[in-house]
Amino acid sequence: MKKLRIAQIAPLIERVPPKKYGGTERVVYYLTEGLLAKGHEVTLFASGDSRTGARLVSPVRESLRLGRKVHSPMFVSMMMLGTLFEKMVHEFDIIHSHIEYLTLPYASRSPVPVVLTMHGRLDIGDYRDLLRRYGDLFYVSISDAQRRPVPDINWVKTVYHGYPATCFEYNEVPENYFLYLGRFSEEKKPEMAIMLARACHIPLKIAAKIDPSEKGYFEKKIRPLLGDPLVEYVGEVDDARKKILLKNARALLNPIDWPEPFGLVMIESLASGTPVIVRNCGSAPEVVTHGKTGFVCQSKLDFVHAIRSVDTISRKACRDEFLRRFTVDTMVDCYEEVYYGILENLRTRQFFFPGEKAG
Repeated sequence: MKKLRIAQIAPLIERVPPKKYGGTERVVYYLTEGLLAKGHEVTLFASGDSRTGARLVSPVRESLRLGRKVHSPMFVSMMMLGTLFEKMVHEFDIIHSHIEYLTLPYASRSPVPVVLTMHGRLDIGDYRDLLRRYGDLFYVSISDAQRRPVPDINWVKTVYHGYPATCFEYNEVPENYFLYLGRFSEEKKPEMAIMLARACHIPLKIAAKIDPSEKGYFEKKIRPLLGDPLVEYVGEVDDARKKILLKNARALLNPIDWPEPFGLVMIESLASGTPVIVRNCGSAPEVVTHGKTGFVCQSKLDFVHAIRSVDTISRKACRDEFLRRFTVDTMVDCYEEVYYGILENLRTRQFFFPGEKAG
């Protein structure tokens, strides 16, 4: 098939790939490099400190969260979109945006088709009405569950995130601790992970980022709990430390209480052979196979039973599930199918696969 000229638009909050926390930027990195490996010509619109084999175009020298200069995320993102859609649009066969609603007005008028991967939750405020206003664009969901608030827009496919098979180290014999990994956010319920560790008398390591907007929550709800001898807070970790923590944990304890659109941490855990114990909400039942790669829980009692039963889960089954469903090769192949499908159907003036599910 013809090799494509593809624009990838990344958020500017973190570099591509991120130094520490940053899910969307990590996915964009692996997708970009995977497309390059397949011979496509890729231009990455991202922060200037990004690391990529693609051509890099950026309105800022450093990512916004860890950079030394303060920028308005909205302003610099609009500058980036303006550069692409007003000056460079005809250089591409297809444009793929990962910054969601900011791209919508540009995409609706673009002479080049725009794919929009939605990385966040869609049930907040006026978001549903905004998406319906632009409902005939080409949307990709990262789980089938993510679509529920807005099922009636043009969803062309669900594409699960993926990692290189060598990115995480499989470990058959873990150490004696459970792991909470992510950020300190009320909706992710880190305090529940601590309370479960206390109730079940299990060691818990916490590796988490503190956003400035969530510092009050951390000081009020989390810090008073960190003095427990069962709980070890290791801070926000880089990729190398994360891999070690994941592969040596008995299980990932993930008591989220919100409609998680995907949850990269869950496939990172499976790639390490580490079972996932998670609440039944959002994408969790799509990512974790209950009783096989972890436990999908409804109640606190379910979590307690899962913790006590975690050694019945085969760590090899967790790794095998990752290799079967969540590798970067699978992700790149799915997006390639989306790109070619859109271009072919536009060429023949046919409507594109509305409602197609994960493939």
